[in-house]
Amino acid sequence: MTTDRELSLEEVPDAAAIQNAIDALERGGRLILPEMELTLDRGLELHSGVELVGQGEGTILRKGPGRVYPLSGYHNYGMCDVPLVSAAGLAVGMTVSVLDDERLGFYETFARISWIDGHWVGLDRGIAADYLAECQPRLTTAYPMIFGHGIADVAVRDLALEGNSRLQEVPMGACRGAAVYFARSRKIEVTGVRERDYRGEGIGFQMCRDVIIRECRVSGNAGNGLHPGAGSTNCLLEANTSTGNGKSGFFFCVRATRITVRGCRFEGNGDGVSIGSRDCHNLIESCALVGNRGAGLIVREAPAPVEVHSCEVAGCEIAANGIAAGDPQVSIPAGAHDLILRANRIAGAGRTAGIVAAPGARNLYLRDNQFAGCSEDAVVDGASLAPAPPAFVRGFGDHPDEAFRHLP
Repeated sequence: MTTDRELSLEEVPDAAAIQNAIDALERGGRLILPEMELTLDRGLELHSGVELVGQGEGTILRKGPGRVYPLSGYHNYGMCDVPLVSAAGLAVGMTVSVLDDERLGFYETFARISWIDGHWVGLDRGIAADYLAECQPRLTTAYPMIFGHGIADVAVRDLALEGNSRLQEVPMGACRGAAVYFARSRKIEVTGVRERDYRGEGIGFQMCRDVIIRECRVSGNAGNGLHPGAGSTNCLLEANTSTGNGKSGFFFCVRATRITVRGCRFEGNGDGVSIGSRDCHNLIESCALVGNRGAGLIVREAPAPVEVHSCEVAGCEIAANGIAAGDPQVSIPAGAHDLILRANRIAGAGRTAGIVAAPGARNLYLRDNQFAGCSEDAVVDGASLAPAPPAFVRGFGDHPDEAFRHLP
């Protein structure tokens, strides 16, 4: 039997109190936060069956300052501790990242402090790589504000997250975190969340399945706004806005498949929507990709056998993009194939092309698109065009077990 618990303002003096309340929901349940503004000194970790709920924009969680703690020298893979020059300001229970100048991405370690003994700091998991003295090894207080690893049946609803980027000395690596982040998890819902100004990505997840992100607003982040990461499958992202982010408004990572993006707006980002290696069987429909500095929709080049294929873009407004470097509204590389673009409104600013496909792209089905104000409507080799729409499964839905066998 699950439990609902509603916290009063007096019960949440700090992030540790919220984490204790989450941990107390051993069999799952809803934890309801009051209207408040609270600065976090650690990320909030969800467990299976837990739903974290706020009072809309009346519940504001703000990331505390990010600091850098140099390691005193080399430390090796798998150890559940690190030696620091100084541990001043750290406390047991804080969430931290460990990395060096060479070991980044999935070689970055994200962990919780389990003990402190002088200048040695214990971690709740082994470090992900050897960190070398000559590569500036360091522990940082960069962390996702809300996260979960290896969990199921969780939700985050109706609250506001402030990333406080001006007080962050270093960014959070996208492979290990975002303002809201999940890894190796399933049956996740994030609804009604307003997130902004994080030195990293807005909402990201890696190797997850059965994810719903709905009616969220992410803005002003240093990285991508929305990022379904490596291997994530069967996701629905609906009625979201992603604006003013330093990189893409929406970034499909490696093998992000069977994803539906519907009724979303991507505006003022580096690119609007970016699709890359093995990102297949996806559907983007009824979205606005407008006013982005780079392309509205960019398909990234990837070698066989991980080239982009079997995606559809339908009923979208793709307009006034490429304002920084004159990129086309839609860019398709050689090697991409079995793509459908239909019934889109594609508008330039007089100096950018509508659709540009490199020679070697194939089986592209372009139908019923309306062009306005483009320097050229479609720069596509006739040999690349398909006479009929290619047949493939696309988007969020019921899929056989074989669609998930790549996940741990």
